[in-house]
Amino acid sequence: MKKIKKIALALGLLTVFAGYSQENDDVQKSNIQQYTPSKLIGKGKFDIKWFNNIYTETKSTFTSGEQPRQTFFTSTLEGYTGVGENNRWNLGVILKIRSNTIGGTKTLDALKFKNKDGVARAGLTSFAPSVKFVPFESVGNFSIQSSLYIPLVDNETENGVFLDQNGFIWQNRFFYDYTFPGDKWQLFTELNTELNFGDKEKSFANNSLGLTPGVFLSYFPTSKFTVLALAQHSQRLDLGNNFSQNYTALGGGTKYQLTNALNLELLYTNFVGGDNTGLGETFNLGLRAIF
Repeated sequence: MKKIKKIALALGLLTVFAGYSQENDDVQKSNIQQYTPSKLIGKGKFDIKWFNNIYTETKSTFTSGEQPRQTFFTSTLEGYTGVGENNRWNLGVILKIRSNTIGGTKTLDALKFKNKDGVARAGLTSFAPSVKFVPFESVGNFSIQSSLYIPLVDNETENGVFLDQNGFIWQNRFFYDYTFPGDKWQLFTELNTELNFGDKEKSFANNSLGLTPGVFLSYFPTSKFTVLALAQHSQRLDLGNNFSQNYTALGGGTKYQLTNALNLELLYTNFVGGDNTGLGETFNLGLRAIF
């Protein structure tokens, strides 16, 4: 786990260096305005995002009343480069690191990346080759991201501690954004689809389809700063594994353009309802560099 921490730190410093090396470039719009997830980078450019999510819960629909705290930390590193002409194709890879704790441990204990029987598990859990593309040349603000997640875990749960899904996930995300006249308001929409497949005995999610639409409304007081509100609903459909679930999450956050290349993102969400799901909250921090 020390090696994983060192790799993550080195990549973080690399993105910071890349951002500051381009501080003096002239741009008409900041990256947080121009490069929504719908927009692709051009040929020869790089897009690196390091996103960290802590989900913690003391309630769920599986139990009544309070339960011992469970915390699930996910660190995702995405890297893409532009290929071809007209900003229509990006190729990349996604790495996912997870650290989970149960049994009433403190929320930040998940950041210790420890393996302890019956209490904590951590590790590099999956990777995914990924492609982003704009299907219609005339609609540059509509794009699709397609990724195939390959599991790296042997056992989904060990000694009562869940780490990550032990199955393949074919994820397709459909992005669309619209900037209102005046560049102060921006609407971003997403439909995330996840087809989970593999041995149904190895994962609760195998042989199911997840559908998660989301809406994000952003306001820009300045070109380098935005505040946003979001709403998401997720529905898992049973395709033969005898398990379905759903949840609704509401939240908000902010983004700030630190340099011409690097921006910071902070988000919060609260799970307000659902079936066969936890009723917790998430705290999210992301860094994105485009150069």
